[in-house]
Amino acid sequence: MARQTYGTERQWYAVHTYSGYEDAVARNLKQRIESFGMKDKIFNVVVPTEKKIKIKNGRKTEAREKVFPGYVLVDMIASDDAWSVVRNTPQVTGFVGTANQAVPLSPEEVEKILKRASGDIVRHAIDLSEGDAVVIIDGPFKDLDGKVGEIDEERGKVKVLVPMFGRETPVELEADQVQRV
Repeated sequence: MARQTYGTERQWYAVHTYSGYEDAVARNLKQRIESFGMKDKIFNVVVPTEKKIKIKNGRKTEAREKVFPGYVLVDMIASDDAWSVVRNTPQVTGFVGTANQAVPLSPEEVEKILKRASGDIVRHAIDLSEGDAVVIIDGPFKDLDGKVGEIDEERGKVKVLVPMFGRETPVELEADQVQRV
């Protein structure tokens, strides 16, 4: 049996799971913490997600997406017994680290991940590429054709080059105001 050597202080660890089972692993692990009486060694289980606005065919949808598919974060003291409870949770394939040694995440990494997951930042997933032919479906330039010149996923904006007055004029629009032709 492999022995853990990080077992003295509380730290965050990344646990690898089968993809798509992150929420189930978090649920199972929370139940195992209860039934094995591990509340004094395993403090928190988090599946980091972030809010994403997806824009497809001019339609805007909002969803929470996993920041790291296939991983669950666990705040714990990695003693042998706590390590074993986590390691033997169904759909857990192991800790991130070396073969038999879980390596803790740095406090800076954890802070960045948890801040990102707290929902402060909204990311836009825009299904367009530079150069795509588009039609403007809303706003003052409605029904004009153009081509995508630039995409700003952070702000959810698209610069469309619209032929006006004999030349291409850049027009900045919300991503849901354009649709691929």
